[in-house]
Amino acid sequence: MPMIQRRRPHSGADQWSWPADTHPVLKQVWARRPISSPEELDLALAGLLPVGEFGALAAAVDLLQRYRERRIVIVGDFDADGATSTALMVLGLRALGFAEIDYFVPDRFTLGYGLSAALVERLLARAPALIVTVDNGISSHAGVAAAHAHGIEVLITDHHLPAAELPPAAAIVNPNVPGEAFGGKNLAGVGVAFYLLAALARQVDPGLRVSDYLDIVALGTVADLVPLDRTNRILVRQGLKRIRAGRTRPGILALCELAGVEPREIAESALGFQLAPRLNAAGRLDDMSLGIQCLLTDDPEQAARLAGQLDGLNRARRDIEQRMKLEAAALVDDLALDADAPGVVCLYRNDWHEGLVGLVASRIKDRCHRPTIAFAPADGGRLKGSARSVPGFHLRDALAEVDALQPGLIERFGGHAMAAGLTLRSEALDTFRQLMQAVGERHLTPELLAREIHTDGELAAADCTLPVAALLRDAGPWGQGFPEPRFDGSFELLDCRVLKDRHTQMKLRPVGAQAALSAIAFNQCNPDWYPGQQLHVVYRLTVNEYGGRQQLQLVVEYSEPGHTGP
Repeated sequence: MPMIQRRRPHSGADQWSWPADTHPVLKQVWARRPISSPEELDLALAGLLPVGEFGALAAAVDLLQRYRERRIVIVGDFDADGATSTALMVLGLRALGFAEIDYFVPDRFTLGYGLSAALVERLLARAPALIVTVDNGISSHAGVAAAHAHGIEVLITDHHLPAAELPPAAAIVNPNVPGEAFGGKNLAGVGVAFYLLAALARQVDPGLRVSDYLDIVALGTVADLVPLDRTNRILVRQGLKRIRAGRTRPGILALCELAGVEPREIAESALGFQLAPRLNAAGRLDDMSLGIQCLLTDDPEQAARLAGQLDGLNRARRDIEQRMKLEAAALVDDLALDADAPGVVCLYRNDWHEGLVGLVASRIKDRCHRPTIAFAPADGGRLKGSARSVPGFHLRDALAEVDALQPGLIERFGGHAMAAGLTLRSEALDTFRQLMQAVGERHLTPELLAREIHTDGELAAADCTLPVAALLRDAGPWGQGFPEPRFDGSFELLDCRVLKDRHTQMKLRPVGAQAALSAIAFNQCNPDWYPGQQLHVVYRLTVNEYGGRQQLQLVVEYSEPGHTGP
């Protein structure tokens, strides 16, 4: 059973100088977020970290300038961050008057991730003078070497963590390389590309408003689940403003329409849960160039056609993913996870789809609260793995430890603290599983494996209102590292009924109050719920929009028999 833990406010937060009209609930929430003062809540564009502080940009701008009249090929990644990064760089360079801009995204099934030597050979037919990577490249030693062998220079733009040795590219723009003092360590790949375009525009065409591309930047930033520090919150907030004002790409509008999202009311959650999956489906099942074309086109009719194809791929993705999730759940049941079970879960089936193992790993990680790696067969007798972690266990560092214990066992790996990817030979799986368990035993403490639900404390019944829910909605963006407000409290369950055999609609009354509140528990059908019962509930206060009306709704995330709280 999860343990409910209330977040502690910052020391001294009660002394902060808040604006006079700040609602007490906002003070309660913001004091429990990773900010050091109310000034960090100013998300105006002027609050972005200055371009001039990103030291690597100067060399990259000079390099791009030398190839202004020659063919440049942008090499992206096959996820939503890679697609938005590619589209952003293509649109920006073309707007700045660069003569020949092309792009290429490897499909995950034949060429795999990043700038490989095989990819460079494929690009030779396009005769690039310069290759620019976006959202990849920081581990592409062989690809850079292959490009050099053919007289092609390489500019790497990436945000992934580097290995000890950097590729010998002509220039590298990555906030996480050693010696880079720039504070934007949490930028997504599309955020790095945005800063490069901003620096380039200063020299080439100061009149170009790179902020016009923030709709694309917001989509890629939310989709990649990077921590929403102040810089990323500014990028997302300003991008959402553009979409709401109708100043966005036809492809984004088309995706909104298919997803049933009203652009004028779009929130960051819609970017992450409705638009990004449709964009990602192309890279998972087919070719991400379809998603990039959707973002690049200026023709609304073509955008609608391309978005329709993406929507079809996403429906197919959901069907395959549902089957794989059920199979993965059965494998986890066979493990009989308990306190003595392995700390790292490694799953494999020979009929899984390599484009969807990351989604499976994420679902199983959420279910059993353990770092999870899911594998699927790939070409050449290899396995492709995708890993997801729990807070406190750094996945990329763990893979590096396994690589150090037995060099060559992992053919390729890369990623972040919370997500990573790798390639193995099929016969290496058992050895990898044993070594990964050993690394897990060294680093995974009982505290890290304990399932905790963090909340912002209780809300007074008088604050459970539609205006307060709207305040919380508009105080975002919320996301990774800056979580949406979540509260806990004691309620009497007045009524409940199951919807579509999956969800439970509820009427809840705060203990000691008179008014009943509408609530819903998604994907929860608890046979032990009954009217008159007292429950301790973890919930989000939300605005439910239906039929042109807005109503208050509590979204119940967890409940247990009532008590006085943690």
